[in-house]
Amino acid sequence: MTHKHAFQALDKSCKDVLKSKSLFGGKVVVFGGDFRQILPVIQKGSRQQIVNATLCSSYIWHHCWVLRLTKNLRLTVGQQSADIEDTKNFSKWLLDIGEGKVGGPNDGTAKIDISDDLLIEQCDDPIIKLIQFVYPNILNNSQDPTYFQ
Repeated sequence: MTHKHAFQALDKSCKDVLKSKSLFGGKVVVFGGDFRQILPVIQKGSRQQIVNATLCSSYIWHHCWVLRLTKNLRLTVGQQSADIEDTKNFSKWLLDIGEGKVGGPNDGTAKIDISDDLLIEQCDDPIIKLIQFVYPNILNNSQDPTYFQ
């Protein structure tokens, strides 16, 4: 969510300090994150201005190598094989949403069908319902140090 000007300023500073014409003065810089998640904040900016402020719109981007993590180990530890398959399907669905493959053409507004098993049923307190779903029997297990692992 950092504006591309910050990265370009770092590039120019590294070139000056290291007396080099190479990108970042010849030093390796690693950017991490999911570039689909958070865009830079441009006050009262149009969609075009916001997209133009991203690192992907900088001259630096043409020199970047994009590496993708393909296996989500964190979500599969200690699960049954049927649960792992459900987790993989859910992860793929989330990635498809992020890549604009779900919900029709991406014109800034899209409708996405969410399966019923992911929806919170009608209730008085949806936050409590969500906590009970994510952490079943949390009150009974709050003293168990392994419960949150």
